[in-house]
Amino acid sequence: MLTVNDVVKDYDAVMSSIKHLKEMYPLSSWPSTDLTFEQDLIDLGWHQKEFQNRNSFAYTVVSLDESQVIGCIYINPITKGDYDARITMWVRTSAVKDGLDTILFDSVKKWISKDWPFRKVAYPGREINWTEWESMN
Repeated sequence: MLTVNDVVKDYDAVMSSIKHLKEMYPLSSWPSTDLTFEQDLIDLGWHQKEFQNRNSFAYTVVSLDESQVIGCIYINPITKGDYDARITMWVRTSAVKDGLDTILFDSVKKWISKDWPFRKVAYPGREINWTEWESMN
């Protein structure tokens, strides 16, 4: 679970990857180039509370030695089109060159289909473009 305890490593991952994240989430205002440490802490607190309430689920992806946040996974139950979940994820810029984005996406898809109760999952920005996703009812 992504928690406020991850803020130092999360902030580093986000701030070192702003250009990459803007390309991944072109319709989002997140992350802004002027994101403060405090704003990131508030975001993580919100994700943590949503997880505790079982409304949505944010996970941090860390290096094997847990010294660095590599990225995040966001699982959001949703009613849009005929989807019942929206899943997004990202890895920090330095991990992309090592192929970790593809590995993470493939691993998450397998995990979701095996262990989660969703009937149909949307992966906007990956299997459906953001513009199409945003225009969907």
